[in-house]
Amino acid sequence: MDIARKAIAKPVNVWLLVVILLFGGIIALTEIGRLEDPAFTIKQVKVYTGFPGASAEKVEHEVTERLEIAIQQMPQLYKLSSVSSPGRSEITVEVKRHFDGSQLPQIWDELRKRLRDVSPTLPAGAGNPQVYDDFGDVYGLYYALSAPDFTPREMREFARIIRRELLTTEGVAKVNVSGVQEEQIVAYIDPYQLAGLGISFPDLINLFKDNLRPFNGGRVRIDDKRVRLIVERAPDKLEEIANISVVVPGTNRSMRIADIATLKLEPADIQPVRIRYNGHEAITLAVSALSDVNIVDVGHQVDAKVDQLLQELPVGITLAPIYDQASIVDESVDGFILNLVMSVAVVTLTLCVFMGWRSGVVVGSVLLITVMGTVLIMWLMGIQLQRISLGAMVIAMGMLVDNAIVVAEGMMLRMATGATAKESASFIVRRTQWPLLGATVIGIAAFSGIGLSDDATGEFLYSLFAVVLVSLLLSWILAVTLVPVLGAYFYRRGVTQQSSTQVSRFQQGFIGLLHQALRFRWLTIGILLLITVMAYGSFGLVKQGFFPPSNAPLFFVHYWGPQDRDIRSTESIVKEAESRILSHNKVTSVTTFIGQGADRFTLTYAPKSANENYGFLMVRVADKSDIPALTDVLPAELEGIDLDANFYIERMQFGPGSGAKLEARFSGPDTTTLRKLADQAVAILHADKNVKDIRHDWREKGIAINTQYDNYNAGIAGVTHADFSQTIQYASSGLELGEVQDGDYTYGILAKMAKPEEDVLQAVRNSQVWSTQQRQYVPFAQVSGGLDMTSEELRIHRRERIRTLTVMAEPAENETAADALARVRPQIEAIALPPGYALEWGGEFESASDAQKALGAGLPAGFLVMFIISVLLFGHIRQPLIIWLVVPMAIVGVVTGLLATDMPFGFMSLLGFLSLFGMLIKNAIVLIEEIDLQIEEGSAIRNAIVDATQSRLRPVALAAVTTILGMAPLLFDAFFADMAVTIMGGLAFATVLTLIAVPVLYSLLFRVSYRSPSSQA
Repeated sequence: MDIARKAIAKPVNVWLLVVILLFGGIIALTEIGRLEDPAFTIKQVKVYTGFPGASAEKVEHEVTERLEIAIQQMPQLYKLSSVSSPGRSEITVEVKRHFDGSQLPQIWDELRKRLRDVSPTLPAGAGNPQVYDDFGDVYGLYYALSAPDFTPREMREFARIIRRELLTTEGVAKVNVSGVQEEQIVAYIDPYQLAGLGISFPDLINLFKDNLRPFNGGRVRIDDKRVRLIVERAPDKLEEIANISVVVPGTNRSMRIADIATLKLEPADIQPVRIRYNGHEAITLAVSALSDVNIVDVGHQVDAKVDQLLQELPVGITLAPIYDQASIVDESVDGFILNLVMSVAVVTLTLCVFMGWRSGVVVGSVLLITVMGTVLIMWLMGIQLQRISLGAMVIAMGMLVDNAIVVAEGMMLRMATGATAKESASFIVRRTQWPLLGATVIGIAAFSGIGLSDDATGEFLYSLFAVVLVSLLLSWILAVTLVPVLGAYFYRRGVTQQSSTQVSRFQQGFIGLLHQALRFRWLTIGILLLITVMAYGSFGLVKQGFFPPSNAPLFFVHYWGPQDRDIRSTESIVKEAESRILSHNKVTSVTTFIGQGADRFTLTYAPKSANENYGFLMVRVADKSDIPALTDVLPAELEGIDLDANFYIERMQFGPGSGAKLEARFSGPDTTTLRKLADQAVAILHADKNVKDIRHDWREKGIAINTQYDNYNAGIAGVTHADFSQTIQYASSGLELGEVQDGDYTYGILAKMAKPEEDVLQAVRNSQVWSTQQRQYVPFAQVSGGLDMTSEELRIHRRERIRTLTVMAEPAENETAADALARVRPQIEAIALPPGYALEWGGEFESASDAQKALGAGLPAGFLVMFIISVLLFGHIRQPLIIWLVVPMAIVGVVTGLLATDMPFGFMSLLGFLSLFGMLIKNAIVLIEEIDLQIEEGSAIRNAIVDATQSRLRPVALAAVTTILGMAPLLFDAFFADMAVTIMGGLAFATVLTLIAVPVLYSLLFRVSYRSPSSQA
């Protein structure tokens, strides 16, 4: 097929394609979705089940275990983990990785069905399991509402109004409100008056239940109209409750609730979460966008709505952005587009310098149209502009120009000999089209491990594979169609800036070096083998990593107090930490969460579950360069606030989150043995002196007080378990009598002692217990064996239904997790494990291993495709053998580049290393094909090797130079820096391999000697 001749003969077809790609790309650039990071599905849900009053062990055995058995029978299940704590079971369900987002709703429905089936078997008092399938929702527009001059109830109303209005904004999917201060109505009742009247707690509970629910008064017919009879209720809820009448047992006398109780509207004693912003109480509004919209557009619309609302609401309200994904995406994408424009400009300028302005314009135009066409196809495929897809376009930049350079170079040189444009284009395209296509497919296949990976990391990076696939195939199509058309316009027949016979000094030097390498080929091979072996040996010196820290000017401070710490104590300590952090002038804002983590404001953040001893502070600084100085001084400043607690600092990460970077998991049946194993591991980590933030997820045991219900005496006194429990609640945290609705808010009603004793335990001892059967109160001591203090587990973690305790730590600031793990791993693995116990490693080691394993699962197919294509292109075995002998040597440049820049070899470096294979194989294929063609055309094999290599010198060198220069902008991007170094260093040496090692191996395998002018061995 003579593609080039047809393209020149009918250029209108090519120009139509150009117009479609160019103008379609411009339209797509304005319409395409924009995100910060590529969307990937979090294939997890949380299952929460309440079991009030039960210990952690009781919850584990009676609730968690039963639910896990039912869940484990699901064929879609991948991982199962749980946390059992007093009164609550929390199970995390993760499905297998090959399920995509569209299949998950059906899987979660099946999960709910299984849980409904098992619910009747749960013990009395346990609630129904609740499936939280919004766990993976991302709220990229995150705001803090603060109003220091207003009451909590007014702030709640402001939040309700703002939420209502934001939900009407185009593109907004959900608005989640957190931090609303919960309120309760407390009835302070004198226990002696209650006992004297003989009014029981069950009487009060039934009284509120019968009076506070909605009532239907019926309907009547009046003059052919239906008229509803209503039962009026007091608009004031306290007044309504105060006026409820209760009959004194045994008499005909009634009393109002106000006569026996003092009613107050108070903040709830235990708030589920407290949120603060820059030292003030706050409420957060987390906004998530629809999946198919441009987050930047949604962000602008939400900002406009917020500005409008703030003008309508009272003065003194602020709604500050905690995390504004829209502006981050806008800035990030604009920065990447700038990098892309710079890369195109650098590549075009380089080509103009080395190939002349005509070739520079031809190849640069093809590059620009390829990029715009890629954006168009991305838009049609539903791939957004985000960090990975834009980075992929820069990665592919060097490979995009390679095809065009080969055709343009060949056409220009052919026309310089006097051939017409049509003849020159036809000759060079027919000569190179299939080798270039094969080499292009091989370049794509190098990234196939990403496209075929079903891991979360593979899903995160899928757009990299898709963009490379689209852009490289498009570059080949335009190289064999558009380059000939443009060449016919720009190149001059019989005229060239440099005579084809003229050889530059650089070329002369290279030819001399090539002749020496061919003459002493065994020495050349020996040197290459030696430096390759040295490179593999030096690879251990390269720092190992996974994903680098984010370049967002944010970092996190985590606070973990003793596990039994009350949330009110946690609040006072975290407030002090907040104050100290805000005292630093480089800190612009601090958002504080007490009792749980933040909403998932970005995909890479994994929120912490509710825990009263936990505090989370999001610290924003003016510039990310300010973070290291702060993270150096803050640990010492914060440590003295609470000597019994842990403060540790975390940087935001690129890529899927993995929790602690160092994790050692001990699993087995006995809690005491697990704690002993953990203590040994913790001691090893402390002795290391370099790792920091050492802790484990079971944390400390808590203290419990056993009230020792006396079944025998209680039976004689007619006191039930419920009576006994209600008395203890009344004397301590308060007894829930009911609830009342006020608009969209529900107030709980609690009964508490009117005059509690200073000693809470003494109040319990002196309390009176209602006897349901005797209809009178009896002393607490009569039905209790006394108060007995004991210890208990507060958090029991399980993985795959086995108790598992995880010891966690972080590497030092200037150390990678892999280096720290390599140092402590032998010592921890030397801990003697009793029979039935096991140790496995989690953290970054597990995440990286899983990602590389998933990537590796797709690599064999990719490499098989690459090998088959290389064999089919030549139809012989020796030519592909040359190519695959050269490929492993590319590690020399990779190791050299990473060691020289002190960059870690992370997951992105691995991708860069794989892409090198495609680049190196592509250049080697075109060179070997040129040697074979010259031999077929009658050249002596000795001359063909040298001449073909010389003819490929400029295209290969230019492709390498343009790729390296095109990568330069990525050196300043934290996410792509190590990959850019890998490709730049690897490609620099790969160019040497292509131009030196390939000819030498060719002469060796085809037994061509350069020892004498005419000998052939």
